[in-house]
Amino acid sequence: MSLTHQDVARIAQLARIEVTDAQVEATLAQLNNIFGLIEQMQAVDTTGIEPMAHPQDVSLRLRDDVVTETDHREAYQAVAPQVEKGLFLVPKVIE
Repeated sequence: MSLTHQDVARIAQLARIEVTDAQVEATLAQLNNIFGLIEQMQAVDTTGIEPMAHPQDVSLRLRDDVVTETDHREAYQAVAPQVEKGLFLVPKVIE
C-alpha cells in the first residue's frame, strides 16, 4: 500500500494540521517507508511459531500480599460530619 499526495493532504486536513507542499512530500516518503516495512513483516511466514508475551523468558518475583498499614477508619470517621455503619454520609447532589 502506498499513499498519494492527496491522501496525505486529506489526512492532514482531517487532523486539522496545516502542512506545506514540502512537508507533504517528506511525510509521504516517511509513511510509505512505514507501510513498506509493514508489508515486509506481513510477508514473513509465521506458521508454527508460538506467540510470545515477552521476548525473553522471564518470571516476576512476587511478594506476599500482606497488610502493612494499620486501620485508621475509626479515626478518620471520628471527625466526619455524618457516619452510619462505617460509611460516610453525604448530601444528595443529583436528583
